[in-house]
Amino acid sequence: MTELPAAFYVADGDGWQSTVITTGPWDAGFQHAGPPAALIGRAIEGLIHDTDLRVARISFNLRRPVPVALLRIEAELQPGGRRVRYARARLLDSEGRLLIEAEALLMRSAPVTMPARPAALPAPPPPPSQCEAFQFPFFITEQGYHTGMELRLAEGEFGSGQATAWFRMRRPLIAGEEPSALQRVLIAADSGNGVSKYLDTLQIGFMNPDLIVALHRVPEGEWLALRAQTLPGLDGVGVAESVICDLQGVVGHGQQTLMFEPHGE
Repeated sequence: MTELPAAFYVADGDGWQSTVITTGPWDAGFQHAGPPAALIGRAIEGLIHDTDLRVARISFNLRRPVPVALLRIEAELQPGGRRVRYARARLLDSEGRLLIEAEALLMRSAPVTMPARPAALPAPPPPPSQCEAFQFPFFITEQGYHTGMELRLAEGEFGSGQATAWFRMRRPLIAGEEPSALQRVLIAADSGNGVSKYLDTLQIGFMNPDLIVALHRVPEGEWLALRAQTLPGLDGVGVAESVICDLQGVVGHGQQTLMFEPHGE
């Protein structure tokens, strides 16, 4: 395999130049939504100067396909209270067109003694060291998101509509920077519909115009898993749901609204 770029993005003035490992599965000119989601998450983290605030939920509206090109981000912290704040961000192309808009819910964190749960949280998947290496088979380019990320299939069977896969970044989001926990989650979370794919993509295409991630715990470590399932409707609309795990257990949930479209229609 050709040597990978040093990072998913390279700083270019006040913007970010996309590298080939941001490329998505369907078109060599457009990105997988995971890397730009992580880039937006990084911008929002840069607004937080209170160390007790963290991102508890972030939602993305994917307005246009994101080109593998120069990008800019506008982000701002909204007025708010002491315990809850909001931040908004916009990802733009080099001509100023809106590609993705995002809103993050920031909540103040502090230790709380909680009563025991009536039922234990699900155990984490088998660790990556016990899982087979896996790569998404539907990418059309030699390099792309599928080579920038390392995957291990942990549970289920790919193509069945319900499976679990571990994700780890092979390269940092930005050269010379250690990715944050939020960035590691966001770069993987948009792959829930890929992990839980069950349709023949030569006959029916599927895409998601949004992504929502909620985290009840800050994840630890380089590896993150998506326990994902696709829930299709009969009117061309569905949902992909993901339980997000680290090696210790569940850390949050992801959701993508899906649009199914038979090719040729």
